[in-house]
Amino acid sequence: MRALTRLAPPLLLTTALVWSTALPAGAAAPPPKAPEAVGRGGAVATVDADATAAGIEVLRKGGNAVDAAVAAAAALGVTEPYSSGIGGGGYFVYYDHATGRVHTIDGRETAGRTADAGLFLEDGRPLPFADAVTSGLSVGVPGTPATWDAALRQWGTRSLAQALEPAERIADQGFVVDETFRGQTADNQARFKDFPATAKLYLPGGKPPEVGSVLRNPDLAATYRLLAKDGVKAFYRGQLAEDVVNTLQHPPVDPASGRTARPGRIDTADLAAYRVRDQAPTHVTHGAYDVYSMAPSSSGGTTVGEALDILEDGGDVSAYSGTQYYHHFLEASRISFADRNRWVGDPASVDVPTRQLLSERYAASRACLISPDHALTSPLAPGDPRHPADCADTGQAVAEPYEGPNTTHLTVADRWGNVVSYTLTIEQTGGSGITVPGRGFLLNNELTDFDFTPLAPGVPDPNLPGPGKRPRSSMSPTVVLRDGEPFLATGSPGGATIITTTLQVLLGRLDRGLSLEQAIAAPRASQRNTAATQAEPAFLALPERAELEALGHAFTAVAEIGAATGVERLPDGRWVAAAEPVRRGGGSAAVVRPAR
Repeated sequence: MRALTRLAPPLLLTTALVWSTALPAGAAAPPPKAPEAVGRGGAVATVDADATAAGIEVLRKGGNAVDAAVAAAAALGVTEPYSSGIGGGGYFVYYDHATGRVHTIDGRETAGRTADAGLFLEDGRPLPFADAVTSGLSVGVPGTPATWDAALRQWGTRSLAQALEPAERIADQGFVVDETFRGQTADNQARFKDFPATAKLYLPGGKPPEVGSVLRNPDLAATYRLLAKDGVKAFYRGQLAEDVVNTLQHPPVDPASGRTARPGRIDTADLAAYRVRDQAPTHVTHGAYDVYSMAPSSSGGTTVGEALDILEDGGDVSAYSGTQYYHHFLEASRISFADRNRWVGDPASVDVPTRQLLSERYAASRACLISPDHALTSPLAPGDPRHPADCADTGQAVAEPYEGPNTTHLTVADRWGNVVSYTLTIEQTGGSGITVPGRGFLLNNELTDFDFTPLAPGVPDPNLPGPGKRPRSSMSPTVVLRDGEPFLATGSPGGATIITTTLQVLLGRLDRGLSLEQAIAAPRASQRNTAATQAEPAFLALPERAELEALGHAFTAVAEIGAATGVERLPDGRWVAAAEPVRRGGGSAAVVRPAR
């Protein structure tokens, strides 16, 4: 259990990171992680007890959902630094109860203005993926600080300085290392050790920290204090911006390591030019529900939305047998991923048919591919959303690109009925592996979400690198309304499995009669237009497996898929907060005033 230290006085620390085996004197531990909480006054669900406690603290002091979401996200930057932080980006979805409208912020990282389609090519050939990841070349202009600032300015009631207070305190005073943190550190030890600033932070004595030891990061606390004092302009201009650029242009690798860490192309002008995008959400109806999510540059809203539309056209999901439910879920996922890989990219750089992908006519033209008697064969060719024809395709299948499996997600609701669903990331676990010296945070490797070369010869690829372009994402922060009122919000980390995880949670709750906690805990499978469907051991143990295989489905085992969180408003006005009971070490759900 991680511990949020609230009461101890600030400590004067001179090293970048301090480790010990006990909490500071006077520090108070938060309650243990719980996967579900029910009550009033607002709700928060994250993967981490410290981050959830930070959000609840803000709600108790009168802040709204936006204030609490920024506070929780900043705390995750301390306690989940391999999945999130100010060196990354994300997507923020906000339901404003006063207006009944859903708003979104695209805070995705961007390539530099000199980037081109050959960004990851050397001598005409793509770089090995691992070499591209652990380099300055993979680092995009971070969008997280600008996202926090934009959200607070538009809809918050607290200043950035106030929202950062809990996270700054955690960074100064420390949190307790758990098995998940130690395991993620061990998984990255081979590359972390090659960067002295990263090794100093996360490999005390040259090895991963022990479970139960306390991690303090005063450098990050000082960075948060700088942002609190000077605002996010301090991140995108001035000395901090110069430190970021110098780090990615001259990766501070240990010369004795033998590692080649290629320099990045981002400069201070690219940081100064960064802007978030306020844009309309995607919107589909599903039964009695209105489902809102992120439009491109994320593929989450279009792909989840298309799958929901296909299932809506094909019949009543709630009436299917267990086998037919899973069959239709997997087939709708397969079809929507075929279309996602062909059509979705950054709409500022390529023409993305967002409206057409989510049209009822197009859903009908793709739903007719599904037979109850047999599974489709992958890779399945995409359709043409601009010219839909029943059961037709464009003739050329597009392979699934690699996408890192990490990220983090949080959901928040307040006593006024405002809701936030926010997914943020530094891409794969540990990002680029490069810590900005003296600043206490890792830089992202988000640009490796671009396709290094076209996925199919002769087929236009919407996700190649380009100047100022945002790489395609799978993040799917979602808000669901019923009769114009908030019903639930959810989302997940997990790379491309984010889409199938979010879809499966929605179907479980909206169509299959599961509670939100049950829908999050249910066994998962992820079909992404590949020959075999990834599935968790619990899914492979289901009695429906044999019947699915008889229909032609093939499965490959993976340890776990996603790590969802969610909030739901009950008819009497209480909130349910729900998180994973087991995955990724279990999540943390809490409400301001518990009540059953």
